[in-house]
Amino acid sequence: MSKFAPKPAEMAAQMNQDYLVEKVKAHESDWMETPPEFRPGNWCYAPAPEVVESLGLDNPRKWSPDEEDWKLPADYKARIHQGMKERLDKNRAFKLFMDVCVRCGACADKCHFFLGTGDPKNMPVMRAELMRSVYRNDFTMAGKILKDWVGARKLTPEVVKEWFMYFYQCTECRRCSVFCPYGIDTAEITLMARELLHLLGVNINWILKPASDCNRTGNHLGIEPHTFTQVVESLVDDIEDVTGVSVNPTFNRKGAEVLFITPSGDAFAEPGLYTMMGYMLLFEHVGLDYTFSTYASEGGNFGLFTGNEVMKKLNAKMYHEAQRLGVKWILGGECGHMWRVVHQYMDTMNGPADFLETPINPITGTVFDFAKSTKMVHIAEFTADLIRNNKLKLDPKRNDHRVLTFHDSCNTSRGMGMIEEPRYILHKVANKFYEMPEKTIREQTFCCGSGSGLNTEEYMDIRMRGAFPRASAVKHVAERNGVNLLTAICAIDRVTLTAAMRYWNPGVEVSGLHELVGNALIMEGEKERDIDLREDDLELEEEE
Repeated sequence: MSKFAPKPAEMAAQMNQDYLVEKVKAHESDWMETPPEFRPGNWCYAPAPEVVESLGLDNPRKWSPDEEDWKLPADYKARIHQGMKERLDKNRAFKLFMDVCVRCGACADKCHFFLGTGDPKNMPVMRAELMRSVYRNDFTMAGKILKDWVGARKLTPEVVKEWFMYFYQCTECRRCSVFCPYGIDTAEITLMARELLHLLGVNINWILKPASDCNRTGNHLGIEPHTFTQVVESLVDDIEDVTGVSVNPTFNRKGAEVLFITPSGDAFAEPGLYTMMGYMLLFEHVGLDYTFSTYASEGGNFGLFTGNEVMKKLNAKMYHEAQRLGVKWILGGECGHMWRVVHQYMDTMNGPADFLETPINPITGTVFDFAKSTKMVHIAEFTADLIRNNKLKLDPKRNDHRVLTFHDSCNTSRGMGMIEEPRYILHKVANKFYEMPEKTIREQTFCCGSGSGLNTEEYMDIRMRGAFPRASAVKHVAERNGVNLLTAICAIDRVTLTAAMRYWNPGVEVSGLHELVGNALIMEGEKERDIDLREDDLELEEEE
């Protein structure tokens, strides 16, 4: 594990009640006067100046959050004031969220970062208060007259540092919003705070670098088209080695019926590689007429963690490619933030995509009416429809060496209501599936702990604290039911949960949904299967 995180036993000891009480006592004096503490493991590296410039953001320079002088613009107060005014005028929800909170505390213990750190400023109500205090000072009469009596304060460099600290200890997961009686969406507040910080050049590399790379090459990893093609073709060889079946993906083929877009992590990182293999086996199994684009080889959208303009720009590239290739509709892979952007923002940012057709499953004839505007269907919806119409030959016993549980990814569950489709598929492709405790799944799912662009190595201390609530729920079913595999339909989740499981629950692996689909598919012309897509031995002794 990273040098930036203590051993699990040490971290767990810090999380007991005495630790939380001490943390609260430390802040009893006055939260407005308590400065943020920058230490190894709780802050992310700043981006290089050329990365900031490539996205057209302000104040590119070399700096580090652990330094005293952040080299803020001389007019930083005016920039924040004007930026906040523009967003209050343009975004009615932002204005509402600044005014409507009554600080009831219903959200306080719902944040995984508060549960993992015990820091009162990680309570969603308090995190938002860090911004509301400046809003009250600059934009309300009560704040101008009564000042700190109503929780108003002036913007200072220390406040900027505090915003940076705590708005990058929010993964925009929106679990707190489920419990808010006023429906305050903390993720929107976090997005506004990050946009305001960009006006000062205060941002992190792990978000801006992928966004910049995606803008330049079409994917977060900066992989050029020929390399993307080579990697996918190498996975074709791996599929043939395991199954004896040759799959035949195409690239940039004009006139294909479907453009398939998935996160680049599915092509370049474990365990996503096995999910990509599952996709291609599925498409070969049903004879889907699809193509990849090497210029829009990324479904993920780090603009969701950056700001609305970057989000809009990165989302548009998928639709530009769909139009260039002349496909009928878009099929999207297992990704959380891609689907949050498409489901919640597409129509107001880039849509409707009238140059595409309403998606129709060419295998079953099902019309995906819910995608009439976006023209984009999630792979879980597509596969569930195939199974429901008896179009797949499946042998769930091929996953009997796995005892499964399912992580509801925040952006697909809370963000777009996709809750039952993946479970329906899991029950068809596996025999051993157990749910985590009720209040940790579905709409109330706990975040992976490192979403929103926070899954970087130097942030490991906060990452593992944020992952603790999810890991605790997994531990429950691991001890009770023998669960050894955590499945998720989000590329970031698969990467971050792999690290979290190694830290908190050694022995529990992580997979994508369609890796399990690929294992279970009975392919025409396949050889005798005795290993899965990871080349792990299947448990077929009883049948033999």
